[in-house]
This record gives sequence, structure tokens and C-alpha cells, in this order.
Amino acid sequence: MMPYGSSWEEELNLLFAALPPRIASAVQRLSQGRGDLLEVVLDLGREPEARFTDGEAILDSAHVGNAEIDYVTEHVGLFGDDNRAGIERTLHRISAIRNRKGTIVGLTCRVGRAVTGTIDIIKDMVISGQSILLLGPPGIGKTTMLRECARVLADECGKRVVIVDTSNEIAGDGDIPHPGIGRSRRMQVRTPALQHAVMIEAVENHMPQCIVIDEIGTELEAVAARTIAERGVQLVGTAHGSNIDSLLVNPTLNDLLGGIQTVTLSDEEARRRGTQKSVLERKSPPTFDVLIEIQERDRVVVHAPLAETVDEALRGRVRPPQLRTRDEQGAIVSRVDSSAATTRPSPFEPAPFPGGGRGGRRTRERRRQFDVDEYIAGQQRREREWEPPAPAVRPGPPLSIFPYGVSRSYLEQSLREMRLPVRIQHHVDDADLVLTLKNYYRRHDSPVRAAESSGIPIHVLRSNTVAQIKGALARVYGVDAPPETPDDTEPAMQDVLEGIEQMQRTGNDVELTPQNAYVRRLQHQLVEQHALTARSSGDEPNRRLVILRPSE
Repeated sequence: MMPYGSSWEEELNLLFAALPPRIASAVQRLSQGRGDLLEVVLDLGREPEARFTDGEAILDSAHVGNAEIDYVTEHVGLFGDDNRAGIERTLHRISAIRNRKGTIVGLTCRVGRAVTGTIDIIKDMVISGQSILLLGPPGIGKTTMLRECARVLADECGKRVVIVDTSNEIAGDGDIPHPGIGRSRRMQVRTPALQHAVMIEAVENHMPQCIVIDEIGTELEAVAARTIAERGVQLVGTAHGSNIDSLLVNPTLNDLLGGIQTVTLSDEEARRRGTQKSVLERKSPPTFDVLIEIQERDRVVVHAPLAETVDEALRGRVRPPQLRTRDEQGAIVSRVDSSAATTRPSPFEPAPFPGGGRGGRRTRERRRQFDVDEYIAGQQRREREWEPPAPAVRPGPPLSIFPYGVSRSYLEQSLREMRLPVRIQHHVDDADLVLTLKNYYRRHDSPVRAAESSGIPIHVLRSNTVAQIKGALARVYGVDAPPETPDDTEPAMQDVLEGIEQMQRTGNDVELTPQNAYVRRLQHQLVEQHALTARSSGDEPNRRLVILRPSE
């Protein structure tokens, strides 16, 4: 690995030129021939300090005064709302510490490098098109890897890459981005509070195939990241954290992993699991396909597929991740890190069920191992012998239905059109019938298991369409089935084509009819094929696409 381009010494000299002469000469003398300078720290009333990869060094016995602080601020760019500035045509970052009056009393001058080869250890996943989240503590090299990801995707893969650069740390200060990002395009953010808005703007205005974003740290940015992923755009981002557990227990950012919700189990299911009745489960698919923990510059831990890792953690278990290292010869070594299950327990250790469970005196560890074996055997048996359960229901209208994985809006539409006296419930325990899809039933998720243990009938649909729902309701109520209708995606795609024609004719934005997330994603792709942009508007179940007129 080496700094990108032949102008590295020139960039480093620009940083030295921004430092007071006596401090600059001391830094140059200490760093000569080393190449491992990390940052220079100037605090008012203290000795100036240089930090290297292997420790710190005092640069001068004379304390830093206001004159030295002022010298640096006059030779770097303007400080933004995040108290960060840069030096034009470099990747260096100058961060300020202010007192209560807003006066700068401390500076951290971090050396920025564009280093090639940093992503060789994960390059196969980067070029595969998967969305990737890089996780690690400050200073571990996340931004350096992120910059190299952008260059590889743009130059080697030929993708349309847009970098959302909040602090100008990825592509440098000034209007012309640093060559370290290759042919990637860079969108600067005026203030950190608007980062989420610029993320959405990048997708809507510039038709990227990949979005690169550094330091996802707020709830709005997490929501924006989910919106980008929903539109089929590859997302490569970073977040602060030591490992995946720190992200799971972070209420602001755990939505990146799919979010966490509390589900109430039946008594029998809670005893079978050996847990309390209230357990944690994932609310939705993770925003990212892969999570990579950067432990050292040549050592990473890969969690993929991320959804399975999160599910195991919420059940109180640890799914062994993949450990990748670079040896002394530069070769990449990959192996399954089976030791993780014992060295790092899950943050969501299930609490025991008060009744003691089957066997009563069996230890929690043995009980959990028994559950795993039983569950795997049951899954294999269901795959061999699966048939949809008989749609028997409890007698006597009105009927209460709990839809699991089935569109609630489609169910409401079917009930209105068939004029059936059915109540839609929000919890499986309150329902007389569970309506679900084949893949959810085969997975045997907790609502399905809760319904089976409570004796609640389950009716399985083969697809999430109005026609399938109407057919199921007709069989349950013993009425004539309505005529079959074509697949819902066909009229939805035709709706897009008609909307594009209307927009071109009138020159105004066109709002389409509400669709589920899968259909909206197909509609987004069709709009992009016509060199146009669209955005999703409204809340579920009325969330819909708006085709935007081209900007002048």
C-alpha cells in the first residue's frame, strides 16, 4: 500500500507551511523518513505535540500561544459548523476546539492520505454491488478505505459514484476534488445538519449507481440511508463503533441493522425457548448487506449476510463471522472466526422463563443448545413435507385476522370490495386467523409459531396480491371467489409509463398510486431507464412515487 499519486510530499509540505515555522521545522525533523505522522496537536498554554503510529513526541518546550493558533487559522480554509477546516488540494483536516466565547483555543491538524490497496482485503465485496457499512473507532482508517472504495467503483468498475462529503475529508477542501477519489463526483454539504438532505438530493438529481457517505451518526441520516437502499442504489458508508454489538444497542443507529422491536410470545413458546414472554426481533431488512468491523489496518471482521447475524444476536447467540487478515507477504487470509461465539457474548442474552421451562433444572446453556437442534430438525422436516395448512377457522363472524407479511392495504381493499365483516388485528394473540405468505410460513417466524402453539388457524398465500387475498377470504367465508385479476406489478408499471407521458406533456410532477416497497423499487428502476428521477412520498400504506420534471 502506498499514498496515491506522486505529489504526496507536496501535500505534506502544504500542511507544514500552514504550521508556525518553529513547529513546522520540528515536525519535519522528527518525521523525516518515517511516513507515519498522524497529526499535530496545538493546545493553548501547552507544548506542541506530534502523534505517530507508535506514540507521541513533544515538538518544542515553548508553550503554544494565541499567535501560533492565529497563524494556523489564517493559513487554512474556513471552519464550518462542525469546527473543521481543510487545506486546498490536500486531504488534511484541521479541527478546532473553542472556549465558551467561541474563540479557538486548540487545534488538531490531522494528516490525510489517499492510500491505494487499502481495500484489497474486502475488494471482492465492494465490486459485487452489495451495500457495505464500515465500522470502527476514530482513527482506524475508515475514511481512507471509503475513499479507495469510491475510486475503485468509479475507475475500475465504471460505475456512477457520488460522494456526499460533509467535512471535505473524503475529497479534500476546495471546489476541485482530490484525485484520490478517481472519477467519482463529490457533493459538498453546507452544514452537517443537512447531510441527510444532500444524501437524498444526490439520488434524486444525479442518478448514481453508488452513494458513498462518511460518518452516519443521526437518526435522519439512518432514515436517508434506508431510502437510498430501497431505491436499489449501492451504499458504502461508515459509522463509529467498536463492533456490531455497539451498533445493536445504539437506539439512534440500530435502524441500519433493521431496527429492534419487542414481540410477546405465548407461554408454550416462551417455555420452549427458555426465555421470558417478551423477546426482541428485527423490524425490517437491514439497510446494508454486509457489515465490516475494522479491528486493525490489516485485520477486519466480516458479518454477511447481515440479516442472519442480527437475528442470531437478538436470540442471544453469536453467529461466527468471517475473519480476514493480511500476512507479511501481503496475501489475504480468510477464515471463519468460530472463537467469536465464546469470546464475545451477545448483548441480548435471553432471560429465563419464570416457570423454569421443560426439565425445570436444565441449565440455560443446555436449554439453548436443545432449542437450536430441535429448530434445525424442524426446519428440515418442514422443507421436505411442507403443504399449506387447511384454512379452517373458528366459527362465528365477525372474524379477526392478523396479516403477517401480507400487505395490510391490500387486505383492507379486499375486505371493502367483498363487503366482509372482518377486523384486522395488530397482534397474533387477538386474531381468529393468521394470513401469511409461503416463505414466511416456511421460515417459521415467531408469529407463526405463536399461532400454531395457540391453535390459531393459519392460511398461507403463495403471493402478496389482492387476487390471492380475495381467494383466501372467499374460501374462509364460503362465498364465490371473485374473478382472477392480473399481477399487481403489471398495472403499476403501466401507471409509470402513463405518468412519464403525462409529465412530458404537461411539464409538471406526476403522483402515482400507492404501492408496496417492492413495486415502488421496480417503478424507480423503470423511471431511471427513461433518464428521469422520482421520489417516494407519504407514509405506509399510502406511500407512492412522484415522477419529477427534469430540472432546468
